[in-house]
Formats: sequence, structure tokens, C-alpha cells
Amino acid sequence: MKRRQFIQSVPVAIGGMSVTSYASTPMLSALTSALYDTDRVLVIVQMSGGNDGLNMVFPLDQYDTLLSHRSNLLMAQDKILSLSGTNGKTGIHPAMNRFNELWDEKKLSIVQSVGYPSFSFSHFRATDIWMSASDSKEFLNSGWAGRYLNYEYPNYPVGFPNPTLPDPLAIRIGGSVGLGLQNMGVNMGISINNTNDLLNLTGSIYKDQATSDFKGKELLYVREVQRQTDKFGDSVSAGAMKGKNLSTLYPTGSAPGASLSNALKIVAKLISGGLKTRIYWVSTGGFDTHSNQVSTTDKTTGNHANLLKGVSDSIHAFLDDCKLLGVEDRVAGMTFSEFGRRIKTNASIGTDHGGGQPMFLFGKKIVPGLVGKNPTIDPAATVNSNIPMQYDFRSVYASILQDWFCVPKDDLENVLLKNFQALPLFDPSGCIPTDVHDQNNKAGENLIYAYPNPFTTTTKIKIETKGDHTSVQIFNNEGILVKTLYDGILEAGKYDLPCDMEDAPAGTYYARIQNGKLQQVKPIMKMR
Repeated sequence: MKRRQFIQSVPVAIGGMSVTSYASTPMLSALTSALYDTDRVLVIVQMSGGNDGLNMVFPLDQYDTLLSHRSNLLMAQDKILSLSGTNGKTGIHPAMNRFNELWDEKKLSIVQSVGYPSFSFSHFRATDIWMSASDSKEFLNSGWAGRYLNYEYPNYPVGFPNPTLPDPLAIRIGGSVGLGLQNMGVNMGISINNTNDLLNLTGSIYKDQATSDFKGKELLYVREVQRQTDKFGDSVSAGAMKGKNLSTLYPTGSAPGASLSNALKIVAKLISGGLKTRIYWVSTGGFDTHSNQVSTTDKTTGNHANLLKGVSDSIHAFLDDCKLLGVEDRVAGMTFSEFGRRIKTNASIGTDHGGGQPMFLFGKKIVPGLVGKNPTIDPAATVNSNIPMQYDFRSVYASILQDWFCVPKDDLENVLLKNFQALPLFDPSGCIPTDVHDQNNKAGENLIYAYPNPFTTTTKIKIETKGDHTSVQIFNNEGILVKTLYDGILEAGKYDLPCDMEDAPAGTYYARIQNGKLQQVKPIMKMR
């Protein structure tokens, strides 16, 4: 019997029995240790509010087109920092000069146009989608990171903490343990809300006597979880006392990013203090920039610039700290926001809820560079237009799980619930070539195109696949999935896929193929 099957087949009860008294037995050791030992750490930075990716990572090769849609917001082209190695085609906001330094140090990866089919423009619903890794019309009561931790520790919280793992599986700093770190209603981590007092983790729920009915059993369970939190608090306190910060670059006081910086300082201190915690989750808000996104006198400054500077400066300082502390080989991170913004700005010098966005991966062990091409800026974009999705955000999660946390490919679907193809974002022990980012940009290689194009009712989507899993989709100008032409295994070769668009309105659409680590997006046009 495989170890996972053994673990899942053993019945464990809480009531009336102290499981910690058996912590040295082989059975409980199997129940409470990880299936795949690793000292790697993931830091998740949530940018709440819906970040304007087009005012953060700029498609300089389409600057004039972007300017026609953003004349009241877009800064002058010569103010944008051109990213080295992109031949002047891609730039970053000047307030993110520290990220530009990380780019040059090869500690930054940018994944272009990340999203999912059929965007939700609700802050709450979109956040749940990103946290749960669900489809837009699918409602899950577990988060992707929570399911991963449950996959590694199937019987949590029973028997935790224990001598093998005395530390929290995950820590949320500066907020409650959200859906992303939950599994079927169970918090797979703890939260630290008072960043000035690492011991202030819980209140007291021991006042009332537990009854013998089902309510009493539920209360006993909640108390068991709190006792675990109290015990985790001891290990967190010990780690904080042992750990330290060495970087002098963290923003402080009233500087942009000071709050995020304080949270990341705690993360660095706990990592250096020896905690075995795998996932840290921090957040920063204010990205819902419907108005006054930039200063009218200097478009390089303003509310959004301050937010971007805070993220850039804080993460740069955190990585500097990790380097000085000698833990940078073990630490990687990612940023995300619940959605991007529209291509066209509004009359209030702001941007409205949109679709795709760039994501940052940071750390010494990421594969540096640009994943994907600059998003296509449609010259005929309307107020409802979004940039076409190149990568599903769950492919980023798949990459983290497979190539950072070493989850076997065959087990990924147990965590993500569907088959999402991993991207070349991490270099686990040198098993991924360093030039993988060039695979999506080979001159003259067309993996997907349409003929005829333009068309009136039907066209053929012609694809070339290298074999294995291949997905072919059609999105509309708003970034919403219209059709899935194929999603499955194909032999290597060229294929013609009929595409009937008779019932679709005229306009610009986007044909997308993903084949393993390769993807391409091409515009197609339906005429009246």
C-alpha cells in the first residue's frame, strides 16, 4: 500500500483521546509528516483592488495605439524604464526601479496577460476565483494553497503541531486566514494580525462548559484548533526571537509600502529563525483606481505610482534580506491581483475593472525573463475591451506546485482539480533549460492561425502541436471565452479545426493555443 493510501485509510478521532501522546509512534509519524520533504518557501503578495497592468508593464511596441486609448493617463514614452533584453519592446513603470534592478539581477519573471475564461468584475467573486482556483461559475469551499497543504499533510489538524512539524503549515500576516489557505472549512495555517506582537494570535474560548450534544462536539473541535494555534504561537515566538533582519532597504514610516514592508520583514525573520512554514501570505491594498490614478501635472506620479513603488521597494528589500540572511536559495514569491483594468481609461483619470494582467515571480531560483508576448492593444478597442488572455492563472499555480514544491505531475490534478499545463517559471535543480522563455517567441513559427481571416461565418483554425496536451480556445474582445475548439491529447503534427462563428457578432476575436509550455494568441476578424 502506498503511503498516501495508508494515511487516507486510517480513521482518526479527536474526542477524548490525546493524539499528541502517540507522536513517537510509527503510525502517527506517518500521519503527521509531509509526503514530500522540502525546505522551500513560497511568499504570496496579494495586490487587492484590481491592478492596472497596462500602467505597470508597458507594451512599448504599441505605445501610440495605447496612447490613443489612454491620453489622459499614459506617461511619455521616454519616462518608461525599458526592460533590458526586450529590444525596447517592453517597459516598466519608473516607480518600480527596484524591480528593474531585480530584472537585471535575473531575479524577476513577468508572465504576460494572465487571466481565466469569462472574467468576473466583482472584487469579492474575482478574489474567490483566484484564491480557490475555480472556474468563473464554479464555487469551491477550499483554496488552491489550502488543498496543496492538505495534499502534503492529509490528516491536518489532527496531531499537529508535533515533533516532526512544530510550526504552522502557512502563515497569513496582516489579515485573517482567507479562502486561499483553507481546505473544506479547515484553516491550513494561522494568522498574525498584530505585526508588532507575534504572540497575539488568539483570544479565549474556554469560558463555557462544552455540552454533550453536537454543539459541544463542535466547540471541542474549535478549542482543539485554538490549542494548536496556541502551540504554534510558541514556535512562532521562538522563531521570531531567533530570527533577524539584516537589510536596511525596507520602507519605513510614511514611505510607500511601509505596511507591506513590515509584513515581509516578519516573513524574513521567521524564515531565518528556522520555521518550517511553507507558505506566507501578505497583502497590500488600494489598487481600485477608478479616479485620480495619476497626477495631472506629472503622469509618472500619483496614487498608482505610489502603490507600485511600495510593492517594488518592499519586495526588493525582502529579497535583499533573504540574500544577507543566507536563505535566498529557498525563497520564491509571486504577486497577484483579483483582476486587471480596461484598455481604455475613463473620464476621471482612472481605469475600470478589467481582465488580464501581468504577474511577477521573484527570487533567485525563478527562471528570469518575460513569459509570453506583449498584450495585443486593439486600435478599435471600446470601453468594454480587455487585453486577450495568454495564460490561465492556474497554469502559474501548476508551475509553482510542480517545479517549486515538487508535486509530481500526475498529482497536480488532485490539487488544482483540473489539468492545467505548467509554465517555465522555476528551475528545479537545473531540470528546466534557461532559454525556455524564448520558446514562445521564435521568429516565423506560427503555432496557430486562421484561414480565411477575415471571415464572415466560419473559418478554420490551423494549429501545429508538439504533441501531448493541447488546448485551443476563442476569446472575444472583452477577454471572455467564446468557444473551446479542442482540449485534450494530440499527436505531434498539424491540424485544421473548424470554427463556426455564425451566431457571433462581427468584431475582433482572439484564437489561443496552449501546448505544454508553449502558447500563442492571434487576432481573427469576423466581418458582417
